[in-house]
Amino acid sequence: MVKEWATVIHWQQGRALLRYGSSSGCGSCQARATCGSYLLNKLGSDGIHQLELEILQPLQPGQKVEVGIPEGSLLRSALLVYLTPLIGLFLGGALLQLWITNQLWVFCGGVLGGALGFFFARGVATYWDNRQEYQPVVLQIGLPPDAIHIQQRE
Repeated sequence: MVKEWATVIHWQQGRALLRYGSSSGCGSCQARATCGSYLLNKLGSDGIHQLELEILQPLQPGQKVEVGIPEGSLLRSALLVYLTPLIGLFLGGALLQLWITNQLWVFCGGVLGGALGFFFARGVATYWDNRQEYQPVVLQIGLPPDAIHIQQRE
């Protein structure tokens, strides 16, 4: 189970809007100046994401919630997103290579195959979206922010 702590932004009628950040450790090691992962991480978004989940227990803004998703469904999703367009690209180019020797048409076949693979992956992901094993689950709910009061003694 892949786990991540998220902060409640808003809760209303059993639906919670959660915000979570990337737990990547990039940027703290000495090799960050020459690290490809660090550079790609800097090119992407700020690492803050939002998620809406059904949580029947009333929550307060600022409260922490641990959310998890099974590794198997995460791996299947990653394979679908990355491999399907790649396989489409290779198959589209290879099929046109068998019939046509003009490299421009082979290139166009590869691009078309990659686009078809992308749309196929999108359709399968839409189908998987309603399946329970691909939905994140709430593992733990932390105390509300105002539940603990610290009194200082003099």
